[in-house]
Amino acid sequence: MHLTGTETVLMILAIAAGTIITRFLPFVMFPDSKRPPLVVEYLGRVLPPAMMGLLVVYCLRNVKVEVPSHGIPELVSIVFIVLIHRWKSNVLLSIGGGTLLYMFLLRNMQM
Repeated sequence: MHLTGTETVLMILAIAAGTIITRFLPFVMFPDSKRPPLVVEYLGRVLPPAMMGLLVVYCLRNVKVEVPSHGIPELVSIVFIVLIHRWKSNVLLSIGGGTLLYMFLLRNMQM
């Protein structure tokens, strides 16, 4: 697919407008001076843990325990992430450290 210069500029403007609208709309709809609806407060509480659970399930969907690594790198990395996050409460450290450990285990457990 080849776009003309005008089409490219229009596409960039549309993407920028969509990004700006989605970033600022919540602040316009729910200003600090007004309490948000109860359903919004509820979703704000339950969606972050639900999304984390969804991401964990998504990441583990192709793990096969019958192959030689038996899912050990994944399990060790998950335990490490949970422990390091409970210890330091630093998301970047948890994710980065878990990823590095997982890559190290994958590289060194190859049969």
